[in-house]
Amino acid sequence: MSRQHDPFGALRGELTAAAEAFAGQETLAGILRGLVDDIDRAVTEPLEIFPVCHHSPASATAMARRLRDKQPAVIYLELCEDLAPLLAELRQCRLPVAVQAFASGIDGFPKEWAPLSVVAPVTEASAEYQAIAYALDTPGVDLVLVDRSCDHAFQWDARTTTEAGTGDDGLHGDAVGVEIGDLRPRFAELEEHLLRNGKVRHWSEWWHQYVEVPLGDADHDTYRQVMVMIGSLFRRLAPGDPRRVTVDEDRERYMWTRMREHLAATGTDPADGLYVCGAFHAASRVPEFGVDGSDTFKISPRTATTWQYGLIPSSHTAIEAQFCLEPGSVSIAAATWSGNLRRTGVKPFRLSGQAGPSKNPPKPNGSSLPVPLSPCTPAPDRLSGFLRRPPVLDTLDEAELLGWSVEIVRAARRNGYLASTADAIAVFETSILLAGMRDRAKPTPYDFGDAAVTCIEKDAVPGRRDVRRLVEIMMGGDRIGKVGYDALPPLARDVHDRLAPLDLKLQRRGVQRCLLDVASSPELGPCSDLLWKLKYLLPQGAARPIMGSKALGDPPPIQESWDLALGTHQRSLIELGYEGVSVEQVLEQRLRRLSWDPSATTAAVLGAVEDAHLYLGSRRLAGELGARALDVLSRERDVGGAPDVLRRARRLLTYYRTSEPALPAWIESFVKAGYAHYCTLLPVAFADEDAGVREVAAMLGFLFSMENLALSLGCARTQLELAVAQSHPEEPAKIALLWAARTQLGVLSRADLRERCDSVLGNPLSVATYPKYLSGLLHALEPVPSLTDFVVEAVSNAFARLPDPVLLPWLPTLISTLRSGGAELAPLLIKEAGRVFPARLAALDEWVPPWDASAPGPSVAPAVPARSGGVPLLAAHPETCDALEALLA
Repeated sequence: MSRQHDPFGALRGELTAAAEAFAGQETLAGILRGLVDDIDRAVTEPLEIFPVCHHSPASATAMARRLRDKQPAVIYLELCEDLAPLLAELRQCRLPVAVQAFASGIDGFPKEWAPLSVVAPVTEASAEYQAIAYALDTPGVDLVLVDRSCDHAFQWDARTTTEAGTGDDGLHGDAVGVEIGDLRPRFAELEEHLLRNGKVRHWSEWWHQYVEVPLGDADHDTYRQVMVMIGSLFRRLAPGDPRRVTVDEDRERYMWTRMREHLAATGTDPADGLYVCGAFHAASRVPEFGVDGSDTFKISPRTATTWQYGLIPSSHTAIEAQFCLEPGSVSIAAATWSGNLRRTGVKPFRLSGQAGPSKNPPKPNGSSLPVPLSPCTPAPDRLSGFLRRPPVLDTLDEAELLGWSVEIVRAARRNGYLASTADAIAVFETSILLAGMRDRAKPTPYDFGDAAVTCIEKDAVPGRRDVRRLVEIMMGGDRIGKVGYDALPPLARDVHDRLAPLDLKLQRRGVQRCLLDVASSPELGPCSDLLWKLKYLLPQGAARPIMGSKALGDPPPIQESWDLALGTHQRSLIELGYEGVSVEQVLEQRLRRLSWDPSATTAAVLGAVEDAHLYLGSRRLAGELGARALDVLSRERDVGGAPDVLRRARRLLTYYRTSEPALPAWIESFVKAGYAHYCTLLPVAFADEDAGVREVAAMLGFLFSMENLALSLGCARTQLELAVAQSHPEEPAKIALLWAARTQLGVLSRADLRERCDSVLGNPLSVATYPKYLSGLLHALEPVPSLTDFVVEAVSNAFARLPDPVLLPWLPTLISTLRSGGAELAPLLIKEAGRVFPARLAALDEWVPPWDASAPGPSVAPAVPARSGGVPLLAAHPETCDALEALLA
């Protein structure tokens, strides 16, 4: 464009003169001239560029107005191009929702990145939703997404790009967020300067006060020029990070390449199109800028990663957490959007058939807006007038502020505050006072929130919600979206169909209680099975059993009670659908993935075998997983999982013996290999300081409890005898455990065991370690349960023989040792003590311990009622039991 027709010539000269007034700052003059050049370049582009900011009501209002005025034939939208097929499903949802791309199995990216997830939240008060609704409901209009694909986003290191952020909110999780138009200073000093001079606390408040409010009523040309100016300013003052600049410019080259390809393929006139992008990219300076730019940018191919696409529910809180916005800012934006519609009379676009109340704005209040010029006419300089014009106080603001004041007092009284009409007046006046102190033409929602806290909350919060939270709720609250049934993946729809007999509204948020009377309604049996599978697959709280249990070998349920919150956990259910088409398929895939994970342990794989029987009833899958458990066991050199291996192997053996005609081949091989494996590791475990007494006891428990089966399969008992003979522990607990193992093998008699314990107890130098010996003996009850009476004897001897000065300081150590080392086996000890000791206190003085045969005086029968005359005789001569045990050993 020639200078004599340059509409921004006067502004360019004025800014240059202003820069020279600052002591000849040539750098500043270059920046100011560059701002005008960027605006001139953007507004004269044949393809109209519409700059936006994400979740901006001013952008949404301007977009709705421009779409009705221009009615473009094609809309190019800055959004990942592979998300396009999902946009039509938005009409089945209640906003806000997020368009998601998900990849669990990745190929071409670092393994630690898995799973990959990209979300693009959509709210009604956003320019992109207005463009989508217009394009999908207007015949003959093309909607083309031109931004890089989700795969390219990760190729270009999406975890550090400007348009991507991560949040920890429950609805979005750790997904990478994609926004259309991220406008925030990348220069920290610039943001700090704007907040300090704007007398605001955070960026959301600054943007609302100095951009949203002035542009809410602006005409199209003014809006475009101001937004491009802001994008150009932030871009020129951004730190010179070469990698970030390269990613930004590559994205712009990517988008312009896609737009030129579409224009060439369809023959569309650029004047009939509309390019919706962030204001940051509208001020681009890449050589490929514009439809007449270079077409040399080469787009790299995608990786082999398989992506799944769907819609997940979103919320205002999730969006704020995802993109580091101030809490409540998205709710305030939604309230501002409603106010803009009422004030301007702009009719928004809304997808036909979408859930939610329709918005029918009233007629405009009489203020006429300038009609936008045609694309062929150069846009006049609206920016100069906008920058010079002082803010105008809207007369409707006073009525709106008064309504807010009355409403917040009503909400405060409902939540326990002693608020009155005087407080409403105080909030109203304080809001105006704070706005004046902050040099604002009218109070903003942030001023109103500060005033409400000052006047109502004072120094105490009587209920669960403070006043600031009440203000957020009054402004619209945390709206949570919902994905409709028809937009759900096949797995989620299948879950809803299979749970239909429960007659519950499963898409409703919150917890719903359901009672399954399976005995009287057998058709509820499949629902029970599905709920147990969902409990296994979904996060805690999605399906929680209140009454009922499910374990190997249990009979079919009679009644169950469940708390269901599938609507609250809709996102998790949807992401489950990315892994398969049925719950059973996903469950099998997860069990296989867990078992074949390189870090899988033998106990974890045995747990997968148990789950395969419990949830799927699949002998085939259980056999494959069992063979995998045998393979993992053969390569495992750590004994840390021995307790879990013992517990799961015993449970599986019990299940097979009670429900199968013969043991599966894999469990026989597992017992045989486990017997040899633990015999090999036993001497090392006894000597290893990192192997605890509980783990060594579990190894002995496996060897002794599986011995009969192992010997029948061809194992030799000599392996175990040699392993015990080669064990030389140094820790007191392991020494006592070895004594118990030798007693079980018949190498050490009970008399020798009793003598060794007495020697430790009678030696003043070793009595301090006696609790550790007791801990070892207590754990020995796992492999040698016949020693229960001897452990009772050992503990009783300690209390009987130790003097009080030694006993009392030692008791805390004894109790802590028993609690930490033998919590699972203590019930066996208590049961045996109850059998041995007298049942009445009066009989305690005459009671003689059955193991103390040399003590004078009569003995008292145990607490168990005598069934024959031989019981007192047996209690008086307990050595006969010892003789029987010696014969059995």
